[in-house]
Amino acid sequence: MGAHYMNIAKLFESGWGTAWLSAALLAVLLQLLLLRFVAHDRYKLLIQNTVLAVLVVASSALGWLLPQLKLHDGASWFIAIAELVMGVLLIRLFVLTLFRAVLPRTGNTPPRIVEDVLVVLLYCGWGLVRLRATGIDPASLFTTSAIITGIVAFSMQDTLGNILGGIALQLDNSVRIDDWIKVDTTKGKVIEVHWRHTAVRTNDGNVVVIPNSVLVKSKVDVFSTPSHPNFRRWVYFPVQFSIPPQSVIPIIEKTIREADIPYVAPRPAPQCVVMDYKDGIALYALRYWLTDQLHDDTTDSTVRVHIYSALLRNNMQLARPYLDTHLTADSAERQTALHEQEVQQRLQLLAGVEAFSSLNQAELRELAESLHDAPFIKGDVMTRQGAVAHWLYFLVQGEADVWLEVGNQPRRLLNTLQVGSVFGEMGLLTGEPRRTTVTARTDALCYRLDKIGFQKIIQARPEIAEECARTIAERERQIALAHAEKTSVNSQEHEAHILASIKHFFGLG
Repeated sequence: MGAHYMNIAKLFESGWGTAWLSAALLAVLLQLLLLRFVAHDRYKLLIQNTVLAVLVVASSALGWLLPQLKLHDGASWFIAIAELVMGVLLIRLFVLTLFRAVLPRTGNTPPRIVEDVLVVLLYCGWGLVRLRATGIDPASLFTTSAIITGIVAFSMQDTLGNILGGIALQLDNSVRIDDWIKVDTTKGKVIEVHWRHTAVRTNDGNVVVIPNSVLVKSKVDVFSTPSHPNFRRWVYFPVQFSIPPQSVIPIIEKTIREADIPYVAPRPAPQCVVMDYKDGIALYALRYWLTDQLHDDTTDSTVRVHIYSALLRNNMQLARPYLDTHLTADSAERQTALHEQEVQQRLQLLAGVEAFSSLNQAELRELAESLHDAPFIKGDVMTRQGAVAHWLYFLVQGEADVWLEVGNQPRRLLNTLQVGSVFGEMGLLTGEPRRTTVTARTDALCYRLDKIGFQKIIQARPEIAEECARTIAERERQIALAHAEKTSVNSQEHEAHILASIKHFFGLG
């Protein structure tokens, strides 16, 4: 044991042990810097560097252990291997830290080829140093290997072409990691740029390896970069020719802009355009910018659903080509039964509205017949605070959130509406702007009651206006109490004000 410690002491006295300790500490420091500042391929680099470190430790241990076991043959070779690999490890860590951690933080991002060339040169220099240390003259190697080099170069023309292509790509930074490119029929995200090839991951998750010589010779479409990540998408839909574009375009643009659809960029704003008129159909396109190419098909699908719902709740339909079709008509009895079932469901909803409590069965049925389907998709704005809309909604399926927007402050959630809820009464009865914003918490189906559907009834029975005014005034009083709001407005005066607004809105004199 004493001899063991004596040998270690001799190592440090000679300076060899001190040098190795300094090199090890430097390697650990550089590795920590890489782990701290490098995000891309962090764990891959850690594994590779760890393998080199283990090789250094194993070779050093064998080079020291063999003489202790009286086995001197090969000990010097293990020490030489350890020194060679330690130099390689330090060179690798130094270059990686310089190009992956230090330079990017200063705003400089040299081409990857510069890093690779510097590593190769340093490796070659260190190799020559180690050859000379072992007594081998490097000059003799170059003079004796010229013919062999020529033969190898001739046989590796394709490989050299790929390498030169990789050098060209990296020098001009035309294709970089995280770029989205299209080469012939291959489209995907660049994940690796090597000397010989470039790896592209497609939307299907497949990795396509493209030789660099092909990239240099081919037309490469770089349609997205990390600094400009948006992708332009087109979603087409047909509408009946009889519906004017000035009705379709604003509705679709407003719906997509306000829906807050994931991966749809708010800027540039979505734009709806007319593409063509053909066979009685007006072909439209919704152009929007996608923030993540991996979700292209799913986002297109979501946009199409929003478009369909917006058209349906605005009494517009997707068009279809004129065809001579022969359909078997359903029986009149079945059609009547289905219609009556629908009307009865609507009557149940209307019966639950306090403002309509004074209506008789015939009047309620007339209202039920005038209701329109209004589907909404999750995220759709159902009503906008401050907007003027002369209708109310019955929530038949799904949930909806009620928001209060005050100035520049974040909007505040007031309530979550469930099936059977009614909202928008003030817009229908008085024409006043919406006081809150309502958004679809889930996919939802509503019935919409327009002013024109209620006007005939209230004009025939003006006394209904008084019951509506009383109901609305009481509801507003309850809301104020629930939110602990104090008001100095006399309840009777407030009810009279609402009644006057209803009469004026419906022209009751």
